[in-house]
Amino acid sequence: VSCPRITSMKPCAACGGRAVLRRPKNGEALCRECFFRLFENEVHETIVSNKLFVPGDVVAIGASGGKDSTVLAHILKTLNERHGYGVKLVLLSIDEGISGYRDDSLESVKRNMLTFGLPLTIVSYQELYGWTMDAIVKAIGRKNNCTFCGVFRRQALDRGAVLVGANKIATGHNADDIAETVLMNILRGDIARLQRCTAIITGADEALPRCKPFKYTYEKEIVMYAYFKKLDYFSTECIYAPNAYRGYARTFLKDLEAVRSSSIIDIIHSGEAFAVGKDVVLTVPETCSQCGHMSSHTVCKACVLLEGLRRGQPKLAVGKSKKMNFTFGEG
Repeated sequence: VSCPRITSMKPCAACGGRAVLRRPKNGEALCRECFFRLFENEVHETIVSNKLFVPGDVVAIGASGGKDSTVLAHILKTLNERHGYGVKLVLLSIDEGISGYRDDSLESVKRNMLTFGLPLTIVSYQELYGWTMDAIVKAIGRKNNCTFCGVFRRQALDRGAVLVGANKIATGHNADDIAETVLMNILRGDIARLQRCTAIITGADEALPRCKPFKYTYEKEIVMYAYFKKLDYFSTECIYAPNAYRGYARTFLKDLEAVRSSSIIDIIHSGEAFAVGKDVVLTVPETCSQCGHMSSHTVCKACVLLEGLRRGQPKLAVGKSKKMNFTFGEG
């Protein structure tokens, strides 16, 4: 994502000084310091108005080394000190086992651990599941590998958060990510996920709720903030991501944004306004009979995928769980 800058001398809309950038969200010309102030104040307002944290919380920040999680760690540390949230912040990274990608991005996280003065814990797919993503891709190919990674990463964050004693997880999902997810769930007809994908807090009734402080923050503005703050982050895309279904939704969203900058927020508001008919039966969360983690089925998707890998049937495991007609732990 490029960083929009103003080449001609224009006054800052906030202070009248020399503007150095134009906000993608509304086209407003701003100087560097006014942009920092507005960006930080907007995130603070999102946190306070949605009651994301309470004093005493231990918040695990999902830290990948990318722009979103790096800016999130910087912002939460800054706002926690400035406004006295009274929370303890820790960095939590997941090593999926992707050579030439995750190992490099984790080096960025380690540098930020020192820069921000926040403790860091790294948990890996290898130690949790006995598989790396490189091995999974070798077994299943480039198609559907993101299904494995997404399911495993979500559970790995939960297990890592328990390990560090956190009671909340904060992720760097931004407005673009959420708008893409709304589009994907509409295209897939996934009513259950469509109902909850715009929620700023998910799993509020569970042991480890997740929150998204950047829900209304444009990706381009996160890039601008990181650029002007000179933050250290890893910017290379995952080597397995080009074939991901999300990529098509992202391309479509960028085309919409080019025509109408408010498209991102408009889609989020549309997602928030969706109502599910009374005749639609939604799944009720339960405890996985195999691993004990929360699931929408008797056996969670992570266990189904792992069993498919163990049985040498990974592609079958990607489909509906009911297709897996084997007994766990046998064969």
